[in-house]
Amino acid sequence: MCFSAAISSGDPHQNALKEKCGKHGATPARQPNTQQTVQIQSISEDAEMTIRAGSLDRRTLLRGAIATAAMGSFAVACSSPSDSGNDDKGAKGKTSAKNPFGVAANSKVDAAIFNGGYGVDYVTYAGNIAKEKSNGLDVKVKPVVDIAPELQPRFVGGNPPDLIDNSGEDQIGFLGILDQLEELDDVLEANNYEGKKIADTIYPGIKGPGTFKDKFVGLNYVMTVYGVWYSKTLFEANGWTPPKTWDEALDLGQKAKKKGKYLFVHGKEAATYYRTLLIDSAIKEGGDEVRLALENLEKGCWSHPAIQGVIKVMETMVKEKMFVPGGSGTQFQKAQAIWSNDQKALLYPSGGWIENEMKKATKADFQMTGFPSMTLTDKPKLPYEAIRAAAGEPFIVPKKGKNPAGGKEVLRAMLSKDAAANFSKTKLAPTIVKGTVPADGYGSSALVSQTKMLEAAGTNIFTYNFVEAYGMNTDQLVPWNSFLSGDIDAKGLTSALQKISDKVREDDSVDKIKVS
Repeated sequence: MCFSAAISSGDPHQNALKEKCGKHGATPARQPNTQQTVQIQSISEDAEMTIRAGSLDRRTLLRGAIATAAMGSFAVACSSPSDSGNDDKGAKGKTSAKNPFGVAANSKVDAAIFNGGYGVDYVTYAGNIAKEKSNGLDVKVKPVVDIAPELQPRFVGGNPPDLIDNSGEDQIGFLGILDQLEELDDVLEANNYEGKKIADTIYPGIKGPGTFKDKFVGLNYVMTVYGVWYSKTLFEANGWTPPKTWDEALDLGQKAKKKGKYLFVHGKEAATYYRTLLIDSAIKEGGDEVRLALENLEKGCWSHPAIQGVIKVMETMVKEKMFVPGGSGTQFQKAQAIWSNDQKALLYPSGGWIENEMKKATKADFQMTGFPSMTLTDKPKLPYEAIRAAAGEPFIVPKKGKNPAGGKEVLRAMLSKDAAANFSKTKLAPTIVKGTVPADGYGSSALVSQTKMLEAAGTNIFTYNFVEAYGMNTDQLVPWNSFLSGDIDAKGLTSALQKISDKVREDDSVDKIKVS
């Protein structure tokens, strides 16, 4: 069973946010920024949707435009490109098995790459590979932070770059430029430089997040894996085993208390990480019906038995003081350090960005390792190995670029084993290309565990996007902080979360998204 993997939000763009927003810790907790295949309701071809985006979290602030752009909330009303554009698309070469897109010899590629936490050097690296493999292709990589302000005029003028990493806070809405983008199915159908069909070398569900109105125009390059993280060395020293069920987690919490430790910790801006853990576990327990009920803002969706089962276990953990006290008054990175450096807490739910985010505040030989979210029972609808994982960092190829064939060739180079391995080695994050992370994970235990989780999950990969689509995170932080602090109980949390969903559903000014 596979719920299509979709757009993600790893933690790669913190530096760009610091430059633009100053106070890093003042923004709401990062949340996964993903989308399912959606049907847009009540939208005209030229209209911009008005989904509330004001309360998007700090991860969504930088990467979230893509999910909401899929629904049009950030769609840029680009006018039709000028006829003065390059209609001939530049010189063309002869297509062949080795040159599937017909790249002209010694032609140039203008690549505009979002300069966030991943930087741009990985595209330069791939460009050098393309130059060697494609008869002198010259790839010029330009770092860009403000994508829409800088590149929208070029779309309007009919002279966009040949390749764009359409990411960041000022991302260009996909619906606004959809007709100006090359479809990328042929990239996945082409053979990579190792002679294998690219579609057969990548993780499942990759086309979903980059498909809009049945057009696959955005190739998302980076995989983000969500799970629960722990210190392998600490667990081995105490003879502990990562829990597979919530009952096992309760037992582990009791063992932690005997050692003067806590099971979990939370920070005020990241209290909703436990909402993510709740939903992931509930989807595994109850299947698609849980995800769809939440995504479609159904009445009583937060009262689903699978959701309630997990909330009640969490409530027990709070009552039995298995959470480090004072979390609702602690900045999230300081709270995370209580886990990664002080080791006062055993577990922490997060995405694969956590290792890089806490690398300066992690105890030596911590050996950060991840495992899938716990199941409620031993007979869930999805197996324990099922995970939430999603592809992000969307690359697009404009039709009006001087060399769209060259842009596609750079993507082909990026999808080679050499380039994908280089990305994982230098960024400590997996790409959508399978089998490019060695057994030692380039010294990163977290990267190794992400790869193992992806492999073990197989097609049991899912994701969801309703929180980010409707800007709910800021509102939800309030009850989650209260719940984790013991100020409200399971019933109070359920009521508060349902009211937030109901408010959006009943607001006629908010365009709704039908998810299936």
